[in-house]
Amino acid sequence: MGRTILAAVAVLSVTALAGSATAAPGVVHGHFDRPQEDFASAGTRLRDGSPEDVGLDPRPIDAALRQIALWTEKTPDREHPMYAGAVSLLVHDGVVVRREAVGREVRYADASGTELPADQQEPMRTDTIFDVASISKLFTSIAVLQLVDAGEVGLDDPVAEYLPEFGVNGKESITIRQLLTHTSGLQAEAQLWKLPPEQRIPWIMQLTPEHPPGTHYTYSDPNMITLGLLVERVAGAPLDRVVAERITGPLGMTDTGYNPPASELHRIAATEYELDPPRGMVRGQVHDENAWSLGGVAGQAGVFSTADDLAKLGQALLNGGVYGGHRVLSEDAVEQMLTNFNSAFPGNAHGLGFELDQRWYMAGLSAPRTAGHTGFTGTSLVIDPASRSVVVLLTNRVHPSRDWGSNNAARQALAQGLAQALAVDPARGSWSWYADPARPATLTTDALGPVSGEAQVSFNAFVDTQRDSDGVDPLIVESSVDGVSWNPVPLRVSGPGAPDDPQSALAGAGHRNWWKVRGTVEADAGQQVRLRWRYAPDARYVGRGVNVDGILVADRNATLLDGELETERLHPDGWVSTSR
Repeated sequence: MGRTILAAVAVLSVTALAGSATAAPGVVHGHFDRPQEDFASAGTRLRDGSPEDVGLDPRPIDAALRQIALWTEKTPDREHPMYAGAVSLLVHDGVVVRREAVGREVRYADASGTELPADQQEPMRTDTIFDVASISKLFTSIAVLQLVDAGEVGLDDPVAEYLPEFGVNGKESITIRQLLTHTSGLQAEAQLWKLPPEQRIPWIMQLTPEHPPGTHYTYSDPNMITLGLLVERVAGAPLDRVVAERITGPLGMTDTGYNPPASELHRIAATEYELDPPRGMVRGQVHDENAWSLGGVAGQAGVFSTADDLAKLGQALLNGGVYGGHRVLSEDAVEQMLTNFNSAFPGNAHGLGFELDQRWYMAGLSAPRTAGHTGFTGTSLVIDPASRSVVVLLTNRVHPSRDWGSNNAARQALAQGLAQALAVDPARGSWSWYADPARPATLTTDALGPVSGEAQVSFNAFVDTQRDSDGVDPLIVESSVDGVSWNPVPLRVSGPGAPDDPQSALAGAGHRNWWKVRGTVEADAGQQVRLRWRYAPDARYVGRGVNVDGILVADRNATLLDGELETERLHPDGWVSTSR
């Protein structure tokens, strides 16, 4: 039968039709995205290549990049372009498979969006330098963990041990770990630029927690401002120097740092036209008002970087803390960045510095150890150890105004494009059934039997669906004796990441393993029975979908269906056969 695959980027109905998986040009037969348990080789260095070089299907990636380019202009659902420009960079197995710049790094003259004359607009470049906003928090976190590696601080030490002025107003017991995981109880925001310069740091030190430490998750800039001060106090040097000497310098991140020199202004993406404070068009200075008020260097913001430099940082962490022969973190420290310490706060998984398993921008790459961070200016970094992949999206979405909206759809689209490009080799034979996540799908058998009492169904399933606060998108197996009324088949599942208890439907994400599934089909002796596999994701679903393989139905006397040999007895609606 036809070997087709529909690779869907499930963001704003972006889809890429991949055609025949045996004959279509550009299709590759990659290795199964079996989750990697260990770090990549310490000697892995980034090199340019193609998706096909590392077993990726290029078409979902290219579909995502086309959509990212479209968002530089107005679309039917948006009053303004999503961003003036963007740089996208994708890494898999140490290979930079795509690097692309679209749009403009400078486009507008004022906060209203008046366009500059064409000869004054400046095109986006793949080496454009961006204000990465809160991605700066990762550099602060790494600097803290370097102090932990060196034995100079302990994660569960009170912050006040190193910053005595911090230990007032209920903050005496707040630990370094709680600042890194945003569970300190401190408030979310500060407006330091509205204070006289001499009062800004004392104001942070005098804060009173809104919640008892360790009892709430609140993503907090004061947490990271405090950690930046702690690094400076313990290291005996300004934060920007610590980052340059201990992180960006060793990793060869030559375009990364705070307060970029004026000589690089032509390469820097403009951000917002600010009226309050009255800064005009911000370019080459940090956008974040708090970091700006602190001289451009702060624990929560201030770093400028390029897509290639951030990819080096991502690969260093995939390598276990080393890149180009230079170790910046121990493997244990990297593991702690990838370990969720916030299990008490569902939906807010957090390692030491990194957000974890956030499907809203990691899309189909989401998994318990998938790490990342976003930045207010329109930036995002996703690091997926399970597939050894890095996704960098840098945009200037606040140019000319933060009020023009979010670029989360673009963050999702790029991560989803890479996720859909990864291979899922069949569990049995040369192909499996794949449910396109862009629309509901059913796979229905012929009438089977007559059966001699209850029958057993078994199959393999690769499941990447949602069952969380954002919705439920399960795979359901149903049986019918009349073809009209359908009843769920109770299922038992085995395999890595599989649920222990009997299931009425299958849902799960991030485990990236084939499950073995068995169920009992109730029917009276002499009846015929039909089975169907039904998958119905909602419009918000962003993931890799479902594959089913090795379908076998039998009663006590005979095999009723061998799905590998009797494909004509399976009737797909929305399911397609795929070799990867």
